[in-house]
Amino acid sequence: MIITPLLIIFLLIVFILLFLFLNTVDKRKWLSGLISLVLTPIVFFFMFYPFLNIISNYHYQKYFDSEAWTESPSLRYEMIDNTVESDTLITASKEQITTLLGKEEWLTWDDTKKTHDTNKWNYGLGIEPGAFTDKRECVEITFKDDKVIAVRPYQEEITFENEKE
Repeated sequence: MIITPLLIIFLLIVFILLFLFLNTVDKRKWLSGLISLVLTPIVFFFMFYPFLNIISNYHYQKYFDSEAWTESPSLRYEMIDNTVESDTLITASKEQITTLLGKEEWLTWDDTKKTHDTNKWNYGLGIEPGAFTDKRECVEITFKDDKVIAVRPYQEEITFENEKE
């Protein structure tokens, strides 16, 4: 485990809260302090830390990897930030994108033409972890003259379709 300032602050918060609680039960400060010191790591790692992971939506960032992209579609959201920031896909051709990312999963609808726009490819990135996540991550890749000019991540509502009614 890496000891960071944030870890120490959280441990101190848990210790103080435990001490204040135990001090209401027994007024002997030395006993409350001793029990708090023993219980702090247990409460932190088995109650506070799991709760913190449930309510936060932090996720690891990974570098783009074509093999991981095709093998783990539900974890693509981990790669997209680095891919957009590094302009990895900019100026790539449609053929190169098909090789790297696979065939487009869906095309953007163009209301003016009343058809799908073959120059705007979309891929699903999965759902970021978190207790309050209600949107799935997607990315739209825009082509002009058979070259990528923009990579735009976006979110869309998660919909559940009933198979039988």
